[in-house]
Amino acid sequence: MIGRLRGVVVHKQPPWLVVDVGGVGYELEAPMSTFYDLPEVGREVVLFTHHAVKEDSVALYGFLRELERRLFRDVQKVTGIGAKIALAILSGASVDDFARLVQAGDVTALTRIPGIGKKTAERIVVELRDRTSDYGGAGVPQAGRDRPGDPVSEASVALQQLGYKPVEITRMLKEAAPGDSAEDIIRKALKSMLRNG
Repeated sequence: MIGRLRGVVVHKQPPWLVVDVGGVGYELEAPMSTFYDLPEVGREVVLFTHHAVKEDSVALYGFLRELERRLFRDVQKVTGIGAKIALAILSGASVDDFARLVQAGDVTALTRIPGIGKKTAERIVVELRDRTSDYGGAGVPQAGRDRPGDPVSEASVALQQLGYKPVEITRMLKEAAPGDSAEDIIRKALKSMLRNG
């Protein structure tokens, strides 16, 4: 199993990034919570990883914080939740915010995350309430960013890959301001979706 990687970021395009470790490029899928704080391409990064092996696929997921990886693993223990929805949860809410929603039993807010219906949200609250009680202190200062190209287009593509529909994306992108990076736009869009539905 691969549990941690230290290497140089050679490519990042949500939800994918490639990290060069001793000449080997590891392709990882990561939530937006990790993308927000990734260093620039060419800089070193340390990622906690989750290595998933199934009958028909092998996948590697990367996280800047151990708590994110723990949440990613914990939510997949809930019936009906796989890696895609686990990534959407981490992309749509911080670990602290998610823990607060679960502790408060806020099923309505949880259903605003793509792939989570009312029954799944109710299962999350019941099955994860005890586990999320000790999810404190997820905050980390933001690292520098580089993002060539059109930030709105890149944000739109990332939101599509997270499972949002074009109509929802159009509404979410109204939060964008001139000069925002793709990560800024995605962060605002996901917060507005979680707030307003």
